[in-house]
Amino acid sequence: MKRKTIILSALAWATLGVSAQKISTKNEVIDLGNVLFQTPSTATFELQNTGKTPLRITNVKTSCGCTTVSYPQEAVAAGASFTVSATYDAQQLGHFFKDIALYSDGSQKPYYLSIRGVVVDEVVDFSGSYPFSIGDMSAEKNNIEFDDVNCGDHPVQKIHIKNNTTQPMSPVVMHLPDYLTAVVSPTTIRAGKEGLLTFWLDSQKLRDYGLTQTSVFLGMYPGDRVALSKEITVSAVLLPAFQEMSEAELANAPQMRMSAEELSFDLKGKSKAKGTITIENVGRSLLDISSLQMFTTGLKVKLTKSRLDPGEKASLKVTVDSRLLKSARSKPRILMITNDPMKPKVIIHINVAE
Repeated sequence: MKRKTIILSALAWATLGVSAQKISTKNEVIDLGNVLFQTPSTATFELQNTGKTPLRITNVKTSCGCTTVSYPQEAVAAGASFTVSATYDAQQLGHFFKDIALYSDGSQKPYYLSIRGVVVDEVVDFSGSYPFSIGDMSAEKNNIEFDDVNCGDHPVQKIHIKNNTTQPMSPVVMHLPDYLTAVVSPTTIRAGKEGLLTFWLDSQKLRDYGLTQTSVFLGMYPGDRVALSKEITVSAVLLPAFQEMSEAELANAPQMRMSAEELSFDLKGKSKAKGTITIENVGRSLLDISSLQMFTTGLKVKLTKSRLDPGEKASLKVTVDSRLLKSARSKPRILMITNDPMKPKVIIHINVAE
């Protein structure tokens, strides 16, 4: 009899585990953007009972008394959606991050939601222009460049966007690599209002020195499809790490001399043109050009030699294709990464006139 009771208890717990209530939402964190001082601001969370039994919110706790929460008092049927609204009464200037804990009759652990933003005494609109389109948004630019990044740096870049449609939008940044983090503020941008994309780079997750490029995409809502019209190109240049060098080490280091660090082409109706830069090692040890990369399409480069002994020369041959350059999102440039401690990174600018 005792064995049968134990088995029945186990089955009861297994059944409870299967039918336990569950809560899900697409946005566990809502960014309210800029909030006016002493002006309450509300975030509305859309949630769903993904369990197999009705769900009742039994209690709600917030991280401070400045946040009030409205939630359904009646039971929510299995599979049904519901909303929770959190209102923040902004009494202090600066950044805020507030937690909301939802307690239900289906779990001993609370389900957490969060709101964040910045309390300001005046909302100042972006004074620049929005010449680019990213999906249904207008944007000040459609590319991000992290230049001169040292290993361990966490630089930040931003893009101002504007919702020119007649409907509110909840943009999300899709296809982020592991070295990038992005946040859209506010989470929901009302019709005709402005927002901000903020990108953080974790340089320790970049694999190689030199140029790393990728594309991310701005969806107009969670689950939106990827399309070229929503593309944002992102580039990062990671510099090689040089230890502190003594005067003797610097005196014996390689030293690169270039005939030019800029090439200009006047195509005069031609689709292609060529130019050459001479590179010479005027130092006292081996010069190693470890990376040679282009920021844009439309360029073709060939280096006759990448490792130069003292006194040796090499030719960098550059071909430009005007047809391909027309689709470039940024100014055409060539990047070189070297072991010259005075020139670890060299950018060659390409100017094209037609």
